Amino acid sequence: MKNRKPATCKSKETILEKPVTRRSFLKKSATGAAAAFGASCFGPFVRTSKAAKLEIRWLGWEHYNVKKLTAAFEKQYNCKVSAGFFDGNSECYNKLRAGGVKDFDMFMADGFWPRLYAKQGLSQPTDYTKLSNLKYVFPDFLPPNYMLLQEEKGSNMVAAPNCWGGYGFTVNMDKIAPEDSESVYLLFNEKYKGHLSTSARFEENIALAGILVCYRMGTMNKPRPDGKPFNPYVLTDAELAECKKLLIKQKGLLVTRWNDEDTLERLLRAQVVWASPEWSGIYRRIRFDQLDGKTKLNMKHVLKPKEGGLGWVDTWGITSGVKDSEKLELCHKWINFRLKPENMVIIAKEIGWAPTVDVRKMLPKRYVETLFLNQTSAIKGLYQFDAPSSPEKWERIWSEVEAA
Repeated sequence: MKNRKPATCKSKETILEKPVTRRSFLKKSATGAAAAFGASCFGPFVRTSKAAKLEIRWLGWEHYNVKKLTAAFEKQYNCKVSAGFFDGNSECYNKLRAGGVKDFDMFMADGFWPRLYAKQGLSQPTDYTKLSNLKYVFPDFLPPNYMLLQEEKGSNMVAAPNCWGGYGFTVNMDKIAPEDSESVYLLFNEKYKGHLSTSARFEENIALAGILVCYRMGTMNKPRPDGKPFNPYVLTDAELAECKKLLIKQKGLLVTRWNDEDTLERLLRAQVVWASPEWSGIYRRIRFDQLDGKTKLNMKHVLKPKEGGLGWVDTWGITSGVKDSEKLELCHKWINFRLKPENMVIIAKEIGWAPTVDVRKMLPKRYVETLFLNQTSAIKGLYQFDAPSSPEKWERIWSEVEAA
């Protein structure tokens, strides 16, 4: 994830900092990537004497690096915490596979990725008996309601919940008919030609098309070739062929495929774009401006379209490189500390992401509503981010869409 310029959205009660872009789609140059990797991987941290402070290091999305929380944890446990950052799950996965388990003690991931790390031996079980603050987590984000934090064929927990959200649609309700706003088809509706946008992420573009295609084909609820429940990142060749047709048709309807949220926000505020998928951060900023009388834009965010949508649960995991029992204990303390309701309130207000912890009584109503904290059950209808089952096929499909 790359940084963006910070901005604030002032309200009567408090200040909501404009959240850093959740995921960046801008490609780093080879030199920049090498430099970034070199800067973030200094090697394992080892105590040189009994007097040295124990140090733990995590790898995750940069916006979760809240300095006041790190400082408080370091003071409470007389330790040192440092962090490295990535643009997305695949980068984290590649870093850990390249030896990063020796450089990082903890990692962040979402969707199906924690299970993949465990399967590949990159992580170790998270001991939930050491996480007393799990009692504050919404049941919607814990087994048996949410099973992706448990290994696929076992009882070990592979990570602990942090924040959650969807890749829903922000819609200008003064421009889009209400009956059209709740469907994935909105992104392919010729009625709104020249006023639609999507991100440049080919994975999510194909996955969203896959949801609509499979809903229409009736294959979503039928037995799948892999014997598992429907996953829009696992599509048959026939389904992918229909996705390609749909995406080629969509090209002529789009204003742009945006690379960063700043671009999309400008287009939405100028009412050039009337609807686009995004992680709801832009919606929240515009909504707060509307509540404060700074704009008359009438936006809503469709978290769960009628056909189904995409979502994510950010998590904390522990790498397989942690062998020292004292460090392992400190890793669990870090996860438990981050789950503390008072600390999750800071995440909600300063980053603008929805905690998996129930902090509704600790937040003003405006935050509860815009963070969808009364809608946590929606996560059950959101297909979680995953890696495409066949990256080569997906990349080929996207190349053909782009070339059409």
